[in-house]
Amino acid sequence: MKFIKQSLSLFLSCCLVLATAPGGFAEQADQSAAQPPVQSAQKTPEQLQQLVAPIALYPDALVAQILAASTYPDQVVEADRWMEKHKDFKGEKLGKEVDKQPWDPSVKALTEFPSVLANMDKNLEWTSSLGDAYVNQQQQVEDAVQVMRQRAEQAGNLKSNSQENVTTQDQKIVIEPAEPDVVYVPEYDPWLVYGAPIGIWPDWYWYPGLYLTGPGFGWGLGFGIGFFGGFGWGWGHWGFGWHGGGVMFNHDDWVSHSRVFANRGFTHSPGFHGGGFHGGGFHGGGFHGGGGFHGAAGFHGGDGLHSGAFSGFNHGGIARGFSSRGQASFGGGFHGSGGFHGGGGFHGGGGRR
Repeated sequence: MKFIKQSLSLFLSCCLVLATAPGGFAEQADQSAAQPPVQSAQKTPEQLQQLVAPIALYPDALVAQILAASTYPDQVVEADRWMEKHKDFKGEKLGKEVDKQPWDPSVKALTEFPSVLANMDKNLEWTSSLGDAYVNQQQQVEDAVQVMRQRAEQAGNLKSNSQENVTTQDQKIVIEPAEPDVVYVPEYDPWLVYGAPIGIWPDWYWYPGLYLTGPGFGWGLGFGIGFFGGFGWGWGHWGFGWHGGGVMFNHDDWVSHSRVFANRGFTHSPGFHGGGFHGGGFHGGGFHGGGGFHGAAGFHGGDGLHSGAFSGFNHGGIARGFSSRGQASFGGGFHGSGGFHGGGGFHGGGGRR
């Protein structure tokens, strides 16, 4: 009888635990979902110049894609991991498979430039800071890009050549590919190419194929973009409005739908309106995991991709806990010397000048 009573008592205790557990789990989930987006302080003009230094001399449309994609750092990581896993996809097949993914069009567009995408993944702290700055200080970010272009031009490291056309339009320096179907990404040391040396962005690491030792300016292989022309997120859909328009997509102001970074009301152009996406070509919500990064769960992408890397984001939009120098942000490694995964074919560069 005593044994039966003890067994009955244990059974009732288990029932009580099971009855109350769902409520506890739901409350925990609600607390996780309620976590606020990443916030940080407004950056000074000098900090913004240092922040955009690695990309300021890229063609306008590529700068637009990078700034837009930096507001989706979770998807940048997911896309780079996906590219690493599908190295055999090239040309039109790569474009078709990328088109199926639920990423923002800006992230899809960067698969045309896998070394650029991989560099953003490897330097996730920098990518996060860039996205936060563009969300909250759009006009100041644009101004910083122009300041750095002017400095590079004065230093003799920015001029038209067989790879790109550099022009001044309404006092703004515009950089465009010299050929319609080939885009060259310049190689340079972002801390030396602008004349007087500038401080290195904290924890920024160079990536093969995008970095040149010394103060000069060089060229590697060109990225053929013809295979991606038929997709709504390809090269021809992007541009930059230097007079307050910011990133342009399908000839309209691009608006980030990401919830990763809080809009703190700093002065910026009309690009961010607290949600929504203009320009078409947007598949789904674009952000996997709700309003920001929640603990070790990180994000959960298709194709079996899981990561807890974003559990280290602090209030400055900075990701911590990266692996050692010379690796991607959390274990992806390099994609070869230039980080090329196919695309539309590659063309020889013009060397160093």
